[in-house]
Amino acid sequence: MKSLLEIRKDLHRIPEPGFLEFKTQRYILDLISTFPQNHLEIYTWETGIYVKVIGRNPSKTIAYRTDMDGLPIVEETGYDFSSLHEGMMHACGHDLHMTIAIGLLSHFAQNPIDDHLLFIFQPAEEGPGGALPMRESDLFQQLRPDIITALHIAPEYPVGTIAVKEGLLFANTSELFIDLVGKGGHAAYPHLSNDMVVAASHLVTQMQSIVSRNVDPLDSAVVTIGKITGGTKQNIIAEKARLEGTIRTLSPEAMDKVKKRIEALVEGISRGYECETMIDYGSNYRQVDNEPILTREFMEFAKQQGAVNVFECKEAMTGEDYGYFLEKIPGFMFWLGVDTPYGLHHSKLKPQEEAIGHAVDLLIQYFIFKGNRN
Repeated sequence: MKSLLEIRKDLHRIPEPGFLEFKTQRYILDLISTFPQNHLEIYTWETGIYVKVIGRNPSKTIAYRTDMDGLPIVEETGYDFSSLHEGMMHACGHDLHMTIAIGLLSHFAQNPIDDHLLFIFQPAEEGPGGALPMRESDLFQQLRPDIITALHIAPEYPVGTIAVKEGLLFANTSELFIDLVGKGGHAAYPHLSNDMVVAASHLVTQMQSIVSRNVDPLDSAVVTIGKITGGTKQNIIAEKARLEGTIRTLSPEAMDKVKKRIEALVEGISRGYECETMIDYGSNYRQVDNEPILTREFMEFAKQQGAVNVFECKEAMTGEDYGYFLEKIPGFMFWLGVDTPYGLHHSKLKPQEEAIGHAVDLLIQYFIFKGNRN
């Protein structure tokens, strides 16, 4: 097998959108075909992959999940192995995530433990969301694990750092798209038109009151409008406008409240400006809620193994559809430090590759600890 660093470079070159990870799936399947097959069962689901390592004397199944897709970002890393797919980049570390999973799978294909291991290569984490349909599939029900684990790279932490906490780690998130349709016209005759640039501007301003005046101050929420489009020319009153943004909350209750408030404000704009309005919440991701006992046990285990640094972090407004797995199966996700000045989803993100070995070594020992009874 190629070295893990070579595999990471290969995967970094071929980032693909959600549910279009055809080259990525093919690359991983070809790689797995070179492993000893005696203890492996391999399944595909959409552009995702399941690999079950049959245990020697199983009483449960332990799962490890990785994500596969890239992001629509023009890469600016300067790597000699930069993306070959124009306008796409692995800017969220999924190339590292997959490489770590492959390193673990390679080891356990040759050295099975007592319990079953299930490796889940999940598509479409960045959107439109692969975890929920994957979890609800018949194949997942057939392979359903008893425990599930995952990690996510953390640019801000030193290489090899393990940061995790019991309970809420990542927020509930929802995309937000609002379309407004009025009546366009000549800039000299505004009274004969319904200006959607004005309507959209008022709506954005009104939405700034949602978090400050409608969400419990002891809770947390973020409503961000990151993109506004409207109009066609400077002397034409805009007939259409579109707002694109995101909602993030630390509780499902706050998410419901924010959405209801947005809907009320949009309805007010519709009446006040006599226009049509449409709301689309796009992809919705459930909070990552780590099971306390398993999380605490993992933290203590990592410390005993001499991991570089293990500490309890704070929750983040980051979104991850892995939360849908944790909704039904006990488990946890942790941050893995990769020490780079550029953050997630940045065109210059360059994770330190030494983190791959740290994660593989630690998780091999953890799965042996959890899956052997001798």
